[in-house]
Parts: sequence; structure tokens; C-alpha cells
Amino acid sequence: MKILVCISHVPDTTSKINFTDGDTKFDTNGVQFVINPNDEFGLTRAMWFKEKQGASVDVVNVGGSETEPTLRKALAIGADSAIRVNTPATDGYAVAKQLASVVKDGGYDLVIAGRESIDYNGGMVPGMLAAMIGANFVTNCISLDVDGTSAKAVREIDGGKETVSTSLPLVIGGQKGLVEESDLRIPNMRGIMMARKKPLTVVEPTDANAETKAVSFEKPAPKGAVKLVDANNIDELVSLLHNEAKVI
Repeated sequence: MKILVCISHVPDTTSKINFTDGDTKFDTNGVQFVINPNDEFGLTRAMWFKEKQGASVDVVNVGGSETEPTLRKALAIGADSAIRVNTPATDGYAVAKQLASVVKDGGYDLVIAGRESIDYNGGMVPGMLAAMIGANFVTNCISLDVDGTSAKAVREIDGGKETVSTSLPLVIGGQKGLVEESDLRIPNMRGIMMARKKPLTVVEPTDANAETKAVSFEKPAPKGAVKLVDANNIDELVSLLHNEAKVI
């Protein structure tokens, strides 16, 4: 089984976010980038398939050379090789188009992507990718087992879980639950050294026009001042919640 894991290069959740050029571009200065958490759950599950079923695992990213340290981390975790499509990740459609080309050229049986990336939270790429390559698709995936060309997946739905049976080729949109957080792997020194020798192939993009464009970004409004109310003054508390907070 050939597995391709899609890796997004995203800011660490502890990073301070700012914008430049009139709030039209993300300011990368001083920002630490990491593997998108949903993708990391998927990569860890791919490692299980590699170790238990002998699958081969490649990772792919659409982006510039600045994303290569993130791909090297994925290699250090255990992926066999990496592919970087040499073009900025402009919008979901364009990214899916680039990934579709990689999947078709590589003949992959299973594509594991994150349900969404934590930077733009679009949640579009896995579904569009599946449609472009004619593969089955399961999103919000929290469990996946493969037996030959058959697959059984569990996906999170509103208020519960749904178990579905499907077949390869398959694209999944994974999330927390696909593996336990305790199963996530931190690259050790041996893995880091081996990653330097693993192939990281840079491919040129196919023609794909972006269908959307970010017009502007806006950070959430700062939190207002906290007003403390004496625990014995219930009437004042109720008045504030009703007249100021307007939550009751």
C-alpha cells in the first residue's frame, strides 16, 4: 500500500499573529512553524500502517523552500520520502489541484490529509482532492483500518460517531482521535540524522488558477475589562448580565 500524507506548514498556536500591508498579508517575522496538528495525527496513523502492514509513506507539501524544515521533521518522524510542490499555497482549489497531480503521478492508494489546517481553517482541500482524482472520501475521520483494498473508517458526526465501509483509493480528512495524543512521535536524534539522507524532491507546479483571494484579515477584538461583583450581591449580578452582557 502506497500512502501519501499531506503536510501543511502552519504557525505554532502559541505564536503572536500580526498582519502587514494594510492587513492583507500574514506577518511571518518571529513566527515558529510546525506540522499542522490534524496532519500530524494522520502522519502518525500512516506510521502504524508502515510498521504493521509494510506500507510505504511519502509526505507532500505545497509551498516555498521555507516549508522544508517542516517536511524534514515529517521525515524524521518516519516518512520514507518527501515532495514539495514549488508554489505558494494560495487557496484551497489551487492546492488541491497541485496535490491531485502528485497523487496521479505517484499512484497512491491512500491519501491522508488533515480535516483542516489551523491557519486558514478552510477544510476544502481533502474533499476537492478526492473529487479530482476520483477517489472515495471520508472526512472528520477518527479511526481507520485497511484490509487489502477494503477500508473501515469511523467519522465524527454531530452528537455521535458514524462507521463507514469503503474501498481504496481513498482520501481521508483526519483529526484528533485518529490516534491518541500520547501516540504522537517526537523525532529522536537518530531520526533527525536519517531524515537528512532521505529524498526531498522539489517538483514544479501544474497550471492552476486560484479561485479565491484574501481581501483582508482582522484579529478578534480585545477582551473588555473584567467587572467583579460581590458574591452576596445577586441582584447586581443579574442586572449586569441582563443589561450589559445581554446574555440573559
